[in-house]
Amino acid sequence: MRILVHDFVGHPFQVDLSRALAARGHEVTHAYCASLTATPQGDLTLRTGDSDGLSFRPLAVPGFDRTNLVRRFTGERTYGRLLARAIGAAAPDVVLSANTPLDAQAMALRATRALRPEAHFVFWLQDLIGEATRRLLGPRLPIAGALIGRHYQALEARLLRRSDAVVAITDDFRPVLERMKVARARVTVVENWSPIAEVPVRAQDNAWSRAHGLAGQTALVYTGTLGMKHDPMLLVALAEAFRDRPDVHVVVTSQGVGAEVVRAEAERRGLDRLRVAGFQPFEAMADVMGAATVLVALLEPDAGVFSVPSKVLSYLCAARPVLLAVPDDNLAARIVARGDGAHPAGLVVPPGHPDAFAAAARTLLADADLRSRMGAAGRAYAERSFDIDTIADRFEAIFDGLEARADAM
Repeated sequence: MRILVHDFVGHPFQVDLSRALAARGHEVTHAYCASLTATPQGDLTLRTGDSDGLSFRPLAVPGFDRTNLVRRFTGERTYGRLLARAIGAAAPDVVLSANTPLDAQAMALRATRALRPEAHFVFWLQDLIGEATRRLLGPRLPIAGALIGRHYQALEARLLRRSDAVVAITDDFRPVLERMKVARARVTVVENWSPIAEVPVRAQDNAWSRAHGLAGQTALVYTGTLGMKHDPMLLVALAEAFRDRPDVHVVVTSQGVGAEVVRAEAERRGLDRLRVAGFQPFEAMADVMGAATVLVALLEPDAGVFSVPSKVLSYLCAARPVLLAVPDDNLAARIVARGDGAHPAGLVVPPGHPDAFAAAARTLLADADLRSRMGAAGRAYAERSFDIDTIADRFEAIFDGLEARADAM
């Protein structure tokens, strides 16, 4: 089968799936946006041992700027045209498209339909982008934001209804999909994962921690995107809470507007142990997370249903306790609270409560045995849930079902 896997942001676990599908004999093209600077990406290069059927297709938009609404709109439409051409060139039997701006997703769907009647389009629903747009832009642009949000809600619903199948990452999306009148039979839930083989458990004293002066120190580490769905001031407040602890460092490996807010506040307030290290190479991530005493993640209240922070899944692989400031109804919060069934994998506090966030951090830092149990629980969950062969089986079953349905028509 010829498969085009498209992940706009280039996350590690989508690459993991492409490698697994190619290893099973499929001809897989993995397409992604090569113009993003505020999103960490996986290993998007061919490795020794990769199947001959795997290829990567970087799609670049010069001058792409997601922080400016006008440039973002034009850039995403330009990207959609590049994606449509990539689909036409690959002529896949199945297109699986994730994290895609909705205007570009519409072009990808049209390009798939234009290939031939047997080509299938699978919408891999990672975030409810229309809902997110309405909630995030509404308060910032009271009139225009509401109009833009409603437009993208309607567009997203149309695209989901017209897709041959929908892969949702959480059952929490089902009620929304039903309201959108997406046929229930076309929806399959496959929770996200992290490529556990690429995130081995590392000692705290490792090459990265030594290079950054963190070996033997206490480190609260945040990795990944720090954007509109996150409150960077919570990280600043966390550093303030430990200002009098010379052994405690708050480390942010991120880039973009949120990271610059943290950097500026650290300088303004004289928080010498709050540092921004920028995105790190994918091959260093196991050491980055291994350097942590506690791994930290954030999510704004309005993002509770429509977003599941994938960084948390990588954190679980690292066997470190997780400190979350996320809504308690979010899937990531439930996974961390559940842990291995006997022990949670960390602590969850509601977003927007810096005192509770700092108090939870103190609880974790005060109890090494608690941290060890939580880290082990997270790793146990990852080992049980992130088996790529089992996950690839599920995606193959979805693709085979589409082929069988087409043959029966």
